[in-house]
Amino acid sequence: MKRTALYIALITFLALTACRDKFTEIFTGNSPIYMTYEDLRLAVRQTTPSDLSNPGKIYFKDDYIFIVEEMKGIHVINNSNPSNPVNTTFIEIPGNVDIAIKGNILYADSYIDVVALDVSDLTDIREVSRVKDVLPYSIPAYDENYPLADIDEEKGVVTGWEIKKVTQELQNNYYPVYGYEDVWNDASTRGDITGGISGNGIGVGGSMARFGITENTLYAVDKVSIHVFSIADPDSLVLRREFNVGWNIETLFILGETLFLGSQSGVSIYDISVPTSPMYISNFWHLTGCDPVVVQDDLAFITLRGGNLCGNNVNQLVVLSVRNLREPVELKTYPMEGPYGLGIDGKTLFVCDGEAGLKIYDVTDPLTINKHRIAQFPEILAYDAIPIDGVLMLIGDDGLYQYDYQDLTNIVLLSIIEVK
Repeated sequence: MKRTALYIALITFLALTACRDKFTEIFTGNSPIYMTYEDLRLAVRQTTPSDLSNPGKIYFKDDYIFIVEEMKGIHVINNSNPSNPVNTTFIEIPGNVDIAIKGNILYADSYIDVVALDVSDLTDIREVSRVKDVLPYSIPAYDENYPLADIDEEKGVVTGWEIKKVTQELQNNYYPVYGYEDVWNDASTRGDITGGISGNGIGVGGSMARFGITENTLYAVDKVSIHVFSIADPDSLVLRREFNVGWNIETLFILGETLFLGSQSGVSIYDISVPTSPMYISNFWHLTGCDPVVVQDDLAFITLRGGNLCGNNVNQLVVLSVRNLREPVELKTYPMEGPYGLGIDGKTLFVCDGEAGLKIYDVTDPLTINKHRIAQFPEILAYDAIPIDGVLMLIGDDGLYQYDYQDLTNIVLLSIIEVK
């Protein structure tokens, strides 16, 4: 009798569920806060200087440092006197993570769009062009102690989260999450806006960059694709092509007519002698790890960081010979603590080695780099660096540091925009 009752209950359950193709769940989780697409495309504007609270990537051009306030916009720092950098203005760009500049036009991502801004007059920054719906739909960092609620892309982009009770149908979607494992807070100096960005030349980005420029072409990479834009007309940003370049692509670096893409599994090399038509040359595979790369002459320097989302617990500096681009050869591997970005100037290599701080090496002999460490600043949790003309610009957990390294036997701290 009990078995008959069990059969009846089971048949009843199956009959009921057969009629239902949707299930609901109730939980406390990250509920998305949306900005409509219409509002997103009206949101770029210039405001007064603001304090750094979550700085990300850095970029340099014409005596100005541009610091991304992750997912919010760009701080513009007048660095005509590196001993006294002045916070001049802030550009609100929702969803911003990367930038690049040619002439007086600044290119930036804004969630799924790429925008072009005229920065020739820093008192009147304005949007001049936009390519819509070109980048993957992404979401900001969220509280990982709670699950994610469903995201309705038709409502717009996700600008934040609210922890609350959620009732929804069961689904399983993946969205790339912008953000870094470490963030910084800073309060910078303030001053009047003067000057602007000239109509000549291309700026310099850090090793963590996903945007890069050569001639009249802008490259932007996401996790799996490269997007190629024509910027021949400063007032008209045009998407030329996009194609798959692998998986877990993280950074790009341009040297002459060669493009280097850093991924969690290796470095891919492309010929960009025809800028709008990158041609694959070769690939160097390495252990899984987060992977920025810089190149000087025929040597490539790669930092691998393990742990968390970066895969293996391997922390290394890898030196490659790229004399033959079709057959890159690993020359030497050096242990590191937890490296992030790096920069190269001639034979001087700057490595942001996490809690071990900033390390500076003479790399004249790539096989004995560990024996030629010039200096170390262990008090800085360094993230990325741009060395140029004897001045090192470095983002760390305490803010923006600048050093004079013209005399490598006497490296001098010039200034700090401090974190409070």
